[in-house]
Amino acid sequence: MPDVGGVAGERLKSFIERIERLEEEKRALAEDIKEVFSEAKGVGFDVRTMRQILKLRRMDQEDLDEQEALLDTYKRALGMSPDLAPARETPEPKQRRRAR
Repeated sequence: MPDVGGVAGERLKSFIERIERLEEEKRALAEDIKEVFSEAKGVGFDVRTMRQILKLRRMDQEDLDEQEALLDTYKRALGMSPDLAPARETPEPKQRRRAR
């Protein structure tokens, strides 16, 4: 392939073809991952929670600590933290009616 406008045609074609192969591999890997999630769901695992775990495992420990601290701060501000939640009254058990 001739050079056009200072661009080496064969070199460009080589890059394009490599990217196309990698894109195909990426699609195949995405399909494999989808199948693994489907298999996990089939045996009772929650896929959304698994995705969260994967996200957390990819995070740097410092970033993870910062995110957890911020989440805790927000939960406390909203009264959602268990140690700050108001004590709930324990309801008295309902009495069952006896069948006559």
